[in-house]
Amino acid sequence: MKRLLFTGLIMLGLGAAHAQEGYAIGAEVQDFSLKNIDGEMVSLSDFADQEGVIVVFTCNTCPYAVAYEERIIDLANSYNEKGWPVLAIQPNDPGRSPGDSYDKMVARADEKGYGFPYVFDQSQDITRAFGATRTPHVYLLQVSDGKFVVRYIGSIDDNPQDASGVETKYVEEAIEALKAGTAVPRESTKAIGCGIKWAS
Repeated sequence: MKRLLFTGLIMLGLGAAHAQEGYAIGAEVQDFSLKNIDGEMVSLSDFADQEGVIVVFTCNTCPYAVAYEERIIDLANSYNEKGWPVLAIQPNDPGRSPGDSYDKMVARADEKGYGFPYVFDQSQDITRAFGATRTPHVYLLQVSDGKFVVRYIGSIDDNPQDASGVETKYVEEAIEALKAGTAVPRESTKAIGCGIKWAS
């Protein structure tokens, strides 16, 4: 019985450790490069001259990601010119989710007229480094002294089902606070979406 209890505590500890992996609020995000839908490589450091970056882990196939697609486009349209561009990352393994293959990413972006990079994390290493678990999952990074610092993690807003029913736009709220030099009201929220399809 004691052995079972000890083993259970060990497993709980491992689970907690796993849950804490990835970047936290205030962490510096390391540079990375991923292949964009235009065939070119996009690096985080490409955005060093911006005020920040809206990093969104999203995909073609998840119903939640699809429901948020227009809102991601709207974020890009509203904030790209204000120094907060969108960088969308597709984290799913195409072997488990064929609709998220690179070719399907290119087709989707063309169909919807994405005005922002949509890059493929084929190795899933960057997704693991961030600690992203859902699509969509947002990491708002502020550029500070040449470093990319995490200021918000979570959902885009408070209503994944109905854009017209949104009461709080978490990402916009955080950006406006940072632009004003004030504290982010909510540094983290629960990301609502589909679990990332990890390679087996």
